[in-house]
Amino acid sequence: MSVTVIFGSDAGATRAVASRIAKRLHGRCVDIKTATVEDFESPSLLILGCPTYGFGDLQSDWEERYHLLEDASLAGKRVALFGTGDQFTYPDTFVDAMGHIYDTAVERGAEVVGFTKTEGYDYTESFAERDGQFVGLVLDEDQQPGKTTARIDQWVAGLR
Repeated sequence: MSVTVIFGSDAGATRAVASRIAKRLHGRCVDIKTATVEDFESPSLLILGCPTYGFGDLQSDWEERYHLLEDASLAGKRVALFGTGDQFTYPDTFVDAMGHIYDTAVERGAEVVGFTKTEGYDYTESFAERDGQFVGLVLDEDQQPGKTTARIDQWVAGLR
């Protein structure tokens, strides 16, 4: 199985998570700043990661290069998502960016895999929650860094 993890990161937390996930799945990591449409279309499993900034916004590099996702043909492609955010500082927009990426991936024909439970988080609202689950792996490196390894391990095991 070929795996590509495409991520955006400013402070480095999402980059570190992307690297850990890629290593676990023997995949490659691509910063959205250098990604191409082919990077989205070529792997058998595409993983997209983005932090949520401010009040539900995509990370700035994702905003600038979002057209790549919108242009990619993802029909029948397995896509998994992960998002980083701060559930206590932004409880009303927790990991919203992941929800926006999810909607676009589905519109482009992707089969999104890797939904996770919402238990264990303390937030009030999230655009990344659908039918009582998150649309991907959710990590809070600000408030719950001690839970990251176990959450990644469990999520990655479910993707194989």
